[in-house]
Amino acid sequence: MSGDIPVPPPVLWAQRKEDILLTFSVETKDPSIKIEKDSVYFKGINVSDKKVHEVTIPLYDAVVPENSGFENKGRCVEMVLRKEKKDAPYWPSLTKDKKKPHYLKIDFNKWKDEDDENEDGGGNAHDIEEMLRSMGGGAGDKGDKPSFDDLESDSDDENLPDLE
Repeated sequence: MSGDIPVPPPVLWAQRKEDILLTFSVETKDPSIKIEKDSVYFKGINVSDKKVHEVTIPLYDAVVPENSGFENKGRCVEMVLRKEKKDAPYWPSLTKDKKKPHYLKIDFNKWKDEDDENEDGGGNAHDIEEMLRSMGGGAGDKGDKPSFDDLESDSDDENLPDLE
């Protein structure tokens, strides 16, 4: 199927005071990922339908590629982008574009508002540091890498009542 045109994968995004969290919702074996100061590139082939997913996301503001990272979780690829400006206000959107891309949705499970973070002293900052360390973006590589298992993944699907 060489005539296939790559399509963007569904992307969920959330932000914290210092980080942007992205989830590329595609099951892919060896994704090609580039984290640049002002954009993120993702390309992967869906394991089940062999569709090629590719997207370059122009970011609203600068990130620090050296302090950012990603992990292939099997069903999706999770990424943490460290914002360059520590005390910058929250980004009004992920991209500079006024128009929201069709493939992009807010990840409400991971989202923290500025107000939420100020109340509880930063929320999951420790979890994100652990996550970056496990991706190789943080300090010291001791082999006992933490996993994403303690982060809420699809826990919202578990306690749903049966449909009648």
